[in-house]
Order: sequence, then structure tokens, then C-alpha cells
Amino acid sequence: MGHLVENINIRIPELAVLVVSMLPVSELRGAIPLAVFKFHFPIWKAFLLSVAGNLVPIVPILLFLNRIHRLLYRTSWGKKLFDKFSARTRKRGQIVEKYEALGLIAFVAIPLPVTGAWTGAFAAFLFDIPFKKAFPAIAMGVLIAGFIVSAFVMAGYIGAVAVGAILLFLVLKEAYKRL
Repeated sequence: MGHLVENINIRIPELAVLVVSMLPVSELRGAIPLAVFKFHFPIWKAFLLSVAGNLVPIVPILLFLNRIHRLLYRTSWGKKLFDKFSARTRKRGQIVEKYEALGLIAFVAIPLPVTGAWTGAFAAFLFDIPFKKAFPAIAMGVLIAGFIVSAFVMAGYIGAVAVGAILLFLVLKEAYKRL
């Protein structure tokens, strides 16, 4: 029985990293630091788990977002939510609109709030980028973002604090613009 518990404990951190990397708010930007600082994974393991987890929801999003869009538009709150997110993505996704797949790579690769794989998949939907172009572009962007985040994490706590400060500054700047 003790051996079984040890095996389960070994798998829970990996599962946690995968789940965090799948979430639209954190994606791999949160999963890599979690894996390294909390679970003490080597950077290569944190990178691989986080990239894999970040890409898992992208295929269904790209394949089914059109259907989800039609379902949401049947309700007033769904239409309002979808339109709000669409307007925000169109505003931030001008590079995607202009350069399509290459813009999508850049959009996803820059590890800033609201520029990850989930928003990239939504931008691909909005700008009619087909799956065969969108998925490889998003995957390349996720890999680049993974390298960038890994580099900051490898810089240690100082690197993580620097990234956090930059992200906080950008969020506050955006909030100030809206006010």
C-alpha cells in the first residue's frame, strides 16, 4: 500500500503542472515557475510538461469554437460575453490580422497577459486562419514562450520577480488606459 501512495504522490505534481498549463489564465507562464519553484522539477521537465499541457486544449478550441460561437449567440449574455472578448482580441490581435500565421506566432510567443495560446486560438477563429495554419503557428508560439519563460525561471527568483514586475506594470498600464 505504501508503494502505491508513493507512486500517486509522484504523479500529482506532474498532473498539477499539466492542469495549470491548460488553464487560460496561467498557461505555461504559470506552469513552468510552478514546476521549478514548487515541485523542484528540472527545467527540461517543466518545459515539456508545460508546453504539452498548454497545447492540449488548443486543438478542440480551434476545431469547435465556431460551434461554441453559434451556441453562445443564442443567449443575450453569451452574445455579450463573446462580443466583448472578440473586441478585445481584435484590438490586441492586429498583428495576427496583418500577418496571419506569422503574426499568430508572435502574438502567442510574447509571454504577456492575454496573449497566450487560448487567445491565439480565438484570434485564429476571428481572423479566419484555417486549422492547418493556425495550430502549427500557435504551437511554435507556445514553444517560443516556453523558452522565454524558462530563461527567466532559470535566472532564479530574481528572474521570476523581474517577470512578475514587468507583467504587473503592463497590467496596471492597461488598467490605467481603461480608466
